[in-house]
Amino acid sequence: MHKVIIIGGGFGGLYAARGLANREVDVTLIDRRNFHLFQPLLYQVATGGLSPGDIASPIRATFAHAPNIRVIQAPLEEIHAGENFILAGGRRFAYDSLIVATGVRHHYFGHDAWEKYAGGLKTIEDALRIRKRIMYAFEQAEWSDDEQERCAWQRFVIVGGGPTGVELAGALAELAYQTILRDFRRVNSLLTEIHLVEAHHSLLKSFPQKLSRKAREQLERLNVRIHLNSTVVDLDDRHVQIKSPEGEKRLESRTVLWAAGVTAGDASRIVQQGAAAETDRIGRIMVDDHCRLPQWQNIFVIGDLAHFKDEAGNPLPGVAPVAMQQGRYVARHILAGLEGKESAPFTYRDKGSLAVIGRKAAVAWLHGRQLSGWPAWLIWIFVHIAYLVGYDNKTKVMLQWAWNFLTRKRGARLITDI
Repeated sequence: MHKVIIIGGGFGGLYAARGLANREVDVTLIDRRNFHLFQPLLYQVATGGLSPGDIASPIRATFAHAPNIRVIQAPLEEIHAGENFILAGGRRFAYDSLIVATGVRHHYFGHDAWEKYAGGLKTIEDALRIRKRIMYAFEQAEWSDDEQERCAWQRFVIVGGGPTGVELAGALAELAYQTILRDFRRVNSLLTEIHLVEAHHSLLKSFPQKLSRKAREQLERLNVRIHLNSTVVDLDDRHVQIKSPEGEKRLESRTVLWAAGVTAGDASRIVQQGAAAETDRIGRIMVDDHCRLPQWQNIFVIGDLAHFKDEAGNPLPGVAPVAMQQGRYVARHILAGLEGKESAPFTYRDKGSLAVIGRKAAVAWLHGRQLSGWPAWLIWIFVHIAYLVGYDNKTKVMLQWAWNFLTRKRGARLITDI
C-alpha cells in the first residue's frame, strides 16, 4: 500500500491521520511524545485550573480502531528526500508521502539567555514549570520578613499581549485575587501586581480594535496593569527592564512569563538540510498552494511550521484551526492522488477567533460578528470542549470547569519537581 509518514501528533498531524484512518494506505505517525496535547488550554494547567491529564490524550488510544495506523514514539533525526526515507529514533522509515507537522517553539528575539528566567508555554513541562514558579512565589512571600522582597515575589510580569499572554494574565489574576485569597496568613494577595507587556499599540492585534479594547477593559477590571508600545530590554532572576515611549522602567520581579513570539524548532533545520527547503525569517518552511515543498511533490509541511500565504500574500496564523484544516486537506489530497484525481489548492476558512480573559469574560470574532463578555465566554467554553480529544477528557474538563465556576477554586495548585 501507499506509505504515509506523519511527523508530529499535534493538531495538524492528528487531523491528517484521522483523514487517512481505515483507508487503503499504510500510515506511520511518529512523535517524540506518546500523547496529543491540547495546547490552547496549557495556560489552565499553568495556573492550576486543570491537571495535565485533562488536556492530553494518548495517540495510540485515538487510533486504536484504525489498524492501518501505526504510532511510533521517536524524535525525527534526518530526511532523505531523494531516496524517500527518514531516520527517527535511529531507525529508517521509507515513505511515499511525508507530512511534517511538528510545530514551533517560543522565540526570544536574539536574547536566548532570557529563557532560563522567563519560561514560555508550549509543552506540558513548560506549564508545570510555570505553575511551580507561580505557586512558589506566593510561598516565598508568605514567610519573607522583608516587605520589599515580599512585593518582588508578588509581582508577576507577562511578556506578550497575544491570546496566550492575555489568557494567562486573566487566569493569574483570578488565581491571585480570588482563589488563594484566604489561603495565606501573611500574604495580602490583593497587593499582588500583574503586569502585561506588549510591543504593539493594542492587545490581541489580530482581533478587531473594538474587541482589543474590550479585552483591555476586562483585564483592567481584574487589576492587570497593561504596558502597550513597550518592550523588554533586559531581565534576570530579580528584575525586568521595560522600555516605552515614556522612557525605561525597572520592575523588581521574581516571576517573568514569556508569551511574546515563536520560532521554528529543530524540524525546520532537518527539513532544510534533507529537502533543500526554503524558510522565512523565523524558520517556517515555505510551501506551495497545496501545502507541499515546491521541489518535492510528496513532502507536505502543515500547521505552525508551514509558511502558507493566503490570498492577500500574508502567512496564515499559527493557530489550531489552520493546522486542523491543513491536516484534513492533505489527507484528502493524498487519497485523491491515489485515485488519479487532482485537488484544488488549499483554502483556509477563517471561522473566527476567541480569547478568554476570566470568569464570564472573553472576546469572540465569529463570521464577522464581534462578541464580548458572557456570550463570548460561553462560546469559548463549548468550542474548547468540542475540540478536546477523547470523551473522557471532555467530561473531566467540563466537570472541572463547572466546579471551578461554582466554588472559585483551582484544585491543581501543586508544586512538583518535573
